[in-house]
Formats: sequence, structure tokens, C-alpha cells
Amino acid sequence: MATPDGLGRLTGPLGAGTGQRFPAILRQMSLVFDGLHKRFDRIQALDGLSLEIPQGHIYGFLGANGAGKTTTMRIALGVLRADSGTLTWGGVDHRRLRRATWGYLPEERGLYPKMTVLDQLVFFGRLHGLPKDEAARTAMAWLTRLRVPDFATRRAGELSKGNQQKVQFLAAVIHDPEILLLDEPFTGLDPVNVVLLRQAILELRARGKTIILSTHQMETVEAMCESIAIIDKGRTVIDGALRDVKRSTGRQSVILATEIGQSLTWTGELPGVRVIRPGIDRVELDLDPGTEPDAVLAAAMARNVPIRHFEVADPTLEQVFIELVGHPADTDSSLAPVPEATRDEPRTEDASVPESPAA
Repeated sequence: MATPDGLGRLTGPLGAGTGQRFPAILRQMSLVFDGLHKRFDRIQALDGLSLEIPQGHIYGFLGANGAGKTTTMRIALGVLRADSGTLTWGGVDHRRLRRATWGYLPEERGLYPKMTVLDQLVFFGRLHGLPKDEAARTAMAWLTRLRVPDFATRRAGELSKGNQQKVQFLAAVIHDPEILLLDEPFTGLDPVNVVLLRQAILELRARGKTIILSTHQMETVEAMCESIAIIDKGRTVIDGALRDVKRSTGRQSVILATEIGQSLTWTGELPGVRVIRPGIDRVELDLDPGTEPDAVLAAAMARNVPIRHFEVADPTLEQVFIELVGHPADTDSSLAPVPEATRDEPRTEDASVPESPAA
């Protein structure tokens, strides 16, 4: 069993590589979900879900609420049983794997509020087979690395939500699992602690851990994940390398920045162009397929706009998600028009004002 060094760094085999989906002989270790189905009464939670996640990857697992993400994780952990389909790790059925193969950070808090942090982490480590002394050493090493060694003697219920989240993360990794399932791991964290947790996750990835990251924070997925899957209604909508997924729609984005005081509202009037992130001196635009970025640049120059920055980029993951799951971007992701009856209605001089109720 791999153990942490004095700094809490975990040892383990390095894994890499992608590969074609469901090859007859797996060249690389991978986690394969093949045709998973799960129904709860009238609700079809999973409807033939299929994915392949290479070892040593951080894999973004994306979907709207109710898409089937949590159900998939619970099947992997053995909490639920699939109605049909298989889930294997390196060709071995997940039900035959050791419990310690998995580490799980749930979206909901799962700590004992009256128990000290150290006792709690030792308890979770022992549940996964660690000797008590080893669990204590590992817990203290991780608490030190996350810069909170003083939490060891404090009760979990005394900590803020963000600090409880850090402890919950440690409970998921203390036993050095091969596969980590992280469900909204950055919930409640301030920017400094987001950076600390990102560093910890990237370090685990560098040591060969396979990490499934389920989150609604698209920018985090773009920054950390090599491959992703978008699921909807229990089915895989698209999966693959992040760059390939972002380019799958054939759309482009333009980021345009100018001097402060220069209005950019005119960009929303250009044909084939939609404003997705307006700003005071900066705007991000989504271009329809066939609309050239040069058209935006030419329009800016025709208006004598002093251009400070002009960049052509792939669409954001948020844009791709909205397009692929079927939510019209022009209605769901922007403000609805102001109702006609409320637009700049002049007030008359004799407009009545409700009287205050009598004392």
C-alpha cells in the first residue's frame, strides 16, 4: 500500500494515455462505464450511459441537476446497483474491487460535528483499512499541507463551511485511493482555499490518481480537466478531450477590449454575433458558424474604436454545454425583454399615491 511521505505527498504509479472507446484489449488502465441503466419508479435516471476514463486523468463529469451524475457515482461506490450495464476498472468488475480503491467527496457534508477533526480522519482511514498510527500520521501530514494543523483538536461543527469542506476532502484521500470521485469539491471555499485544493488535486493527478470532477463551475473544469463528458437525461451527450469537445459545435468566440469610456453595445447589433459576457471596456462575443472574426474587427475599425485587445478563441465550455443540452442560449442565458407595459411609462401629475393606513 502506498504511503505519504513527511509532507503528505502520496506515492503511486503514474498513468497516462487516452485511447479508443471500449477496445477489445485495454492497453491502458481505465474506468469503463458501459451501457448503464437505472430506473427509480417512473424516473429513468440512467439510460445507457457509457464512458471511458483513462487512468491518471482529471475527468470533468458535467450535467444539469438531475442528469444522472450522482446516481452514476453511487453505482460506482456500490451504494446503488445498476439495472443493467457494466462498470469496470482495468477490466475488473467494480463490485470485486476493494473498498479502498475509491475515495468519495459528496456534495452534502458528511462529518460528525461533535468529533474532533483528527479523530474523524483517523476513523475514516481505519474504515478503509489503515492502521490507527498510520491514519493519524497521514491526517496530520495533510492538515499541515493545507495549512490547518491546528484543526486537529477542534470539533468539525466549530469550523466554517469552507473549512469543513477541506476536512471532507481529506477524509476522501486519507487512504490513498486509486480513484477519486469529487462532487462539487470547491463549494464554500474562498479564493485562497480554492487554490490550495486545486494544487492538492493536481498533485494527486501527477501521482497517477484517476479523478472524476463533478461541478457546475465550468471555468474550473476548463482549467483542470483533460477530458470531459456532458450527460443529459442519463445519456452521454458528448465526451472526449476538452479541446475536441469545445470545437465540436463549429463556433468561435471573440474577446474585444477597448479604452474605458468607449461603448461596446454596438457589438450586439452585428449579424451572426451574440454578446455572452458584456463589460465596461471588454466584451466576449459568440459567433455563429460562418461568421468570421474579421467582421467584428472591421466593424470596430469602421467606428474608430481604439482596440486594446482582440482575441479569437474556442467557445467557452459554458456555451458548448448550453448548446448541446438543448437549452436555447438566447432565452435561458440572457435577460428576457422588458415587458412593453413597463417601458418608460410617464407618470402623470395626478397619479394617485396609496395613503398610509390610519394609526
